Amino acid sequence: MSVRVEWFDAVCSIVIDRPEKRNAVDLATLREMAQAQSEARSARVVVLSGAPPAFCSGADLAGVEVGEFTDTLLDVLRGFGRQPGITIAAIDGPALGAGTQLAAACDVRVATPSSKFGVPAAKLGLAVDRWTVARVGHEAGWSAARFMLLTGEAVAAEKLFGSFVHRLGDVASAFEWARELSQLAPLTIQAHKMALESMLGDGAAASFSVAEVEAARLAAWASADADEGRRAFMEKRPPRFEGR
Repeated sequence: MSVRVEWFDAVCSIVIDRPEKRNAVDLATLREMAQAQSEARSARVVVLSGAPPAFCSGADLAGVEVGEFTDTLLDVLRGFGRQPGITIAAIDGPALGAGTQLAAACDVRVATPSSKFGVPAAKLGLAVDRWTVARVGHEAGWSAARFMLLTGEAVAAEKLFGSFVHRLGDVASAFEWARELSQLAPLTIQAHKMALESMLGDGAAASFSVAEVEAARLAAWASADADEGRRAFMEKRPPRFEGR
Protein backbone atom coordinates (compact mmCIF):
# COMPACT_ATOMS: atom_id res chain seq x y z
CA MET A 1 0.00 0.00 0.00
CA SER A 2 1.27 3.46 -0.92
CA VAL A 3 -1.24 5.41 1.19
CA ARG A 4 -1.85 5.02 4.93
CA VAL A 5 -5.05 6.10 6.67
CA GLU A 6 -5.15 6.58 10.44
CA TRP A 7 -7.78 8.05 12.74
CA PHE A 8 -7.28 10.24 15.79
CA ASP A 9 -10.80 10.85 17.09
CA ALA A 10 -12.40 13.21 14.52
CA VAL A 11 -9.10 13.78 12.69
CA CYS A 12 -8.20 11.55 9.75
CA SER A 13 -4.57 11.27 8.68
CA ILE A 14 -3.78 10.43 5.04
CA VAL A 15 -0.10 9.71 4.48
CA ILE A 16 1.58 9.21 1.10
CA ASP A 17 3.95 6.36 1.91
CA ARG A 18 6.42 5.85 -0.93
CA PRO A 19 9.65 7.08 0.70
CA GLU A 20 11.80 5.16 -1.76
CA LYS A 21 10.25 7.34 -4.50
CA ARG A 22 10.20 10.47 -2.33
CA ASN A 23 6.43 10.03 -2.36
CA ALA A 24 6.10 10.59 -6.09
CA VAL A 25 2.59 9.53 -7.09
CA ASP A 26 1.72 6.98 -9.75
CA LEU A 27 -1.71 5.85 -10.90
CA ALA A 28 -2.00 3.18 -8.21
CA THR A 29 -1.16 5.72 -5.50
CA LEU A 30 -3.77 8.14 -6.82
CA ARG A 31 -6.39 5.40 -6.75
CA GLU A 32 -5.49 4.66 -3.14
CA MET A 33 -5.77 8.37 -2.33
CA ALA A 34 -9.24 8.48 -3.85
CA GLN A 35 -10.24 5.55 -1.65
CA ALA A 36 -8.73 7.29 1.37
CA GLN A 37 -10.81 10.38 0.62
CA SER A 38 -13.94 8.21 0.65
CA GLU A 39 -12.95 6.73 4.01
CA ALA A 40 -12.36 10.24 5.41
CA ARG A 41 -15.80 11.63 4.58
CA SER A 42 -16.89 11.57 8.21
CA ALA A 43 -13.77 13.36 9.49
CA ARG A 44 -14.00 16.88 10.79
CA VAL A 45 -10.40 17.47 9.75
CA VAL A 46 -8.22 15.61 7.24
CA VAL A 47 -4.44 15.96 7.45
CA LEU A 48 -2.50 15.08 4.29
CA SER A 49 1.22 14.44 4.73
CA GLY A 50 4.08 12.44 3.25
CA ALA A 51 6.43 9.90 4.79
CA PRO A 52 9.92 11.41 5.27
CA PRO A 53 11.92 12.71 3.45
CA ALA A 54 9.31 14.50 1.32
CA PHE A 55 5.71 15.62 1.15
CA CYS A 56 5.44 14.63 -2.52
CA SER A 57 8.22 15.10 -5.04
CA GLY A 58 5.82 15.06 -7.99
CA ALA A 59 4.47 12.49 -10.37
CA ASP A 60 6.27 9.20 -10.87
CA LEU A 61 7.49 9.88 -14.41
CA ALA A 62 7.63 6.18 -15.19
CA GLY A 63 3.86 6.15 -15.44
CA VAL A 64 2.83 9.69 -16.35
CA GLU A 65 0.73 10.21 -19.45
CA VAL A 66 -2.24 12.25 -20.57
CA GLY A 67 -5.38 10.21 -20.02
CA GLU A 68 -6.13 8.01 -17.06
CA PHE A 69 -3.28 9.33 -14.90
CA THR A 70 -4.05 13.02 -15.42
CA ASP A 71 -7.81 12.44 -15.14
CA THR A 72 -7.38 10.53 -11.86
CA LEU A 73 -5.01 13.19 -10.50
CA LEU A 74 -7.58 15.90 -11.22
CA ASP A 75 -10.32 13.86 -9.54
CA VAL A 76 -8.13 13.48 -6.43
CA LEU A 77 -7.28 17.18 -6.39
CA ARG A 78 -10.92 18.19 -6.67
CA GLY A 79 -11.80 15.51 -4.11
CA PHE A 80 -10.21 17.50 -1.31
CA GLY A 81 -12.63 20.32 -2.04
CA ARG A 82 -15.52 17.87 -1.80
CA GLN A 83 -14.50 16.77 1.70
CA PRO A 84 -17.05 18.17 4.18
CA GLY A 85 -14.33 18.81 6.77
CA ILE A 86 -11.26 21.01 6.75
CA THR A 87 -8.27 19.64 4.85
CA ILE A 88 -4.75 20.48 6.01
CA ALA A 89 -1.62 19.85 3.96
CA ALA A 90 1.25 19.18 6.39
CA ILE A 91 4.42 19.71 4.37
CA ASP A 92 7.91 18.72 5.49
CA GLY A 93 10.31 18.56 2.56
CA PRO A 94 9.80 18.97 -1.19
CA ALA A 95 6.28 19.53 -2.51
CA LEU A 96 6.97 19.71 -6.23
CA GLY A 97 4.76 19.24 -9.27
CA ALA A 98 1.92 17.04 -8.08
CA GLY A 99 3.07 17.85 -4.54
CA THR A 100 2.32 21.53 -5.04
CA GLN A 101 -0.96 20.57 -6.70
CA LEU A 102 -1.98 18.44 -3.71
CA ALA A 103 -0.98 21.17 -1.27
CA ALA A 104 -2.99 23.75 -3.23
CA ALA A 105 -6.02 21.43 -3.27
CA CYS A 106 -6.17 21.43 0.54
CA ASP A 107 -7.89 24.20 2.48
CA VAL A 108 -4.90 25.30 4.57
CA ARG A 109 -1.19 24.53 4.66
CA VAL A 110 1.38 24.05 7.42
CA ALA A 111 5.01 23.74 6.28
CA THR A 112 8.49 23.65 7.71
CA PRO A 113 10.40 26.81 6.68
CA SER A 114 12.80 24.97 4.36
CA SER A 115 10.10 23.00 2.54
CA LYS A 116 9.83 23.92 -1.12
CA PHE A 117 7.00 24.36 -3.60
CA GLY A 118 7.31 24.42 -7.34
CA VAL A 119 5.87 23.25 -10.65
CA PRO A 120 8.83 22.13 -12.82
CA ALA A 121 6.64 21.08 -15.75
CA ALA A 122 8.49 23.44 -18.12
CA LYS A 123 11.69 21.49 -17.44
CA LEU A 124 9.95 18.29 -18.55
CA GLY A 125 8.01 19.49 -21.56
CA LEU A 126 4.69 18.92 -19.79
CA ALA A 127 1.80 21.22 -18.89
CA VAL A 128 -0.56 21.18 -15.93
CA ASP A 129 -4.34 21.47 -16.26
CA ARG A 130 -6.38 24.66 -16.05
CA TRP A 131 -7.75 23.72 -12.62
CA THR A 132 -4.22 23.69 -11.22
CA VAL A 133 -3.34 27.06 -12.77
CA ALA A 134 -6.49 28.62 -11.30
CA ARG A 135 -6.06 26.99 -7.90
CA VAL A 136 -2.38 27.84 -7.47
CA GLY A 137 -3.11 31.38 -8.67
CA HIS A 138 -5.90 31.84 -6.16
CA GLU A 139 -4.08 30.20 -3.25
CA ALA A 140 -0.49 31.39 -3.74
CA GLY A 141 -1.22 34.65 -5.57
CA TRP A 142 -0.83 35.24 -9.28
CA SER A 143 2.70 36.58 -9.06
CA ALA A 144 3.98 33.48 -7.22
CA ALA A 145 1.96 31.24 -9.55
CA ARG A 146 3.50 32.85 -12.64
CA PHE A 147 6.96 32.44 -11.16
CA MET A 148 6.48 28.73 -10.38
CA LEU A 149 4.68 27.87 -13.62
CA LEU A 150 6.77 29.88 -16.06
CA THR A 151 10.27 29.50 -14.58
CA GLY A 152 9.96 25.99 -13.20
CA GLU A 153 11.85 27.15 -10.11
CA ALA A 154 10.96 26.23 -6.51
CA VAL A 155 10.09 28.64 -3.69
CA ALA A 156 10.89 28.06 -0.02
CA ALA A 157 7.89 27.85 2.30
CA GLU A 158 9.15 30.69 4.49
CA LYS A 159 8.90 33.02 1.46
CA LEU A 160 5.26 32.02 0.96
CA PHE A 161 4.28 32.39 4.62
CA GLY A 162 1.25 34.63 4.93
CA SER A 163 -0.10 33.66 1.52
CA PHE A 164 0.17 30.05 0.32
CA VAL A 165 1.56 28.83 3.65
CA HIS A 166 -0.73 29.63 6.57
CA ARG A 167 1.51 28.37 9.39
CA LEU A 168 5.18 27.50 9.67
CA GLY A 169 5.66 24.28 11.62
CA ASP A 170 6.17 20.55 11.44
CA VAL A 171 3.68 17.74 10.95
CA ALA A 172 3.14 17.42 14.71
CA SER A 173 2.09 21.08 14.91
CA ALA A 174 -0.30 20.50 12.01
CA PHE A 175 -2.01 17.77 14.03
CA GLU A 176 -2.24 20.05 17.06
CA TRP A 177 -3.99 22.61 14.87
CA ALA A 178 -6.21 19.87 13.43
CA ARG A 179 -7.39 18.92 16.91
CA GLU A 180 -8.29 22.55 17.59
CA LEU A 181 -10.12 22.91 14.28
CA SER A 182 -12.04 19.68 14.86
CA GLN A 183 -13.95 21.50 17.63
CA LEU A 184 -15.48 24.00 15.18
CA ALA A 185 -19.05 23.69 13.91
CA PRO A 186 -18.98 21.11 11.08
CA LEU A 187 -22.09 22.37 9.28
CA THR A 188 -20.60 25.87 9.17
CA ILE A 189 -17.35 24.50 7.77
CA GLN A 190 -19.22 22.54 5.11
CA ALA A 191 -21.30 25.54 4.06
CA HIS A 192 -18.26 27.80 3.84
CA LYS A 193 -16.24 25.23 1.90
CA MET A 194 -19.05 24.76 -0.61
CA ALA A 195 -19.25 28.53 -1.12
CA LEU A 196 -15.48 28.82 -1.53
CA GLU A 197 -15.28 25.93 -4.00
CA SER A 198 -18.16 27.34 -6.04
CA MET A 199 -16.28 30.62 -6.52
CA LEU A 200 -13.07 29.30 -8.06
CA GLY A 201 -14.60 30.23 -11.39
CA ASP A 202 -12.40 28.27 -13.79
CA GLY A 203 -15.26 26.23 -15.19
CA ALA A 204 -13.74 22.94 -14.02
CA ALA A 205 -13.59 23.27 -10.25
CA ALA A 206 -15.15 20.96 -7.72
CA SER A 207 -17.93 23.52 -7.54
CA PHE A 208 -21.42 23.52 -6.12
CA SER A 209 -24.50 25.25 -7.45
CA VAL A 210 -25.86 28.45 -5.93
CA ALA A 211 -28.85 26.47 -4.69
CA GLU A 212 -26.63 23.88 -2.98
CA VAL A 213 -24.54 26.57 -1.30
CA GLU A 214 -27.63 28.40 -0.07
CA ALA A 215 -29.20 25.18 1.23
CA ALA A 216 -26.02 24.42 3.20
CA ARG A 217 -26.00 27.94 4.65
CA LEU A 218 -29.61 27.71 5.76
CA ALA A 219 -29.03 24.24 7.22
CA ALA A 220 -26.26 25.64 9.41
CA TRP A 221 -28.49 28.46 10.64
CA ALA A 222 -31.31 26.04 11.44
CA SER A 223 -29.11 23.47 13.17
CA ALA A 224 -28.94 22.40 16.80
CA ASP A 225 -25.29 23.42 16.63
CA ALA A 226 -26.33 27.02 15.98
CA ASP A 227 -28.43 26.95 19.15
CA GLU A 228 -25.54 25.38 21.04
CA GLY A 229 -23.14 28.05 19.80
CA ARG A 230 -25.38 30.86 21.01
CA ARG A 231 -25.96 29.18 24.38
CA ALA A 232 -22.26 28.53 24.87
CA PHE A 233 -21.46 32.16 24.05
CA MET A 234 -24.02 33.44 26.57
CA GLU A 235 -22.85 30.95 29.21
CA LYS A 236 -19.18 31.76 28.56
CA ARG A 237 -18.15 28.14 27.92
CA PRO A 238 -16.70 26.24 24.96
CA PRO A 239 -19.40 24.97 22.58
CA ARG A 240 -19.90 21.25 21.96
CA PHE A 241 -20.82 20.87 18.31
CA GLU A 242 -22.31 17.60 17.08
CA GLY A 243 -22.83 18.33 13.40
CA ARG A 244 -26.62 18.41 13.48
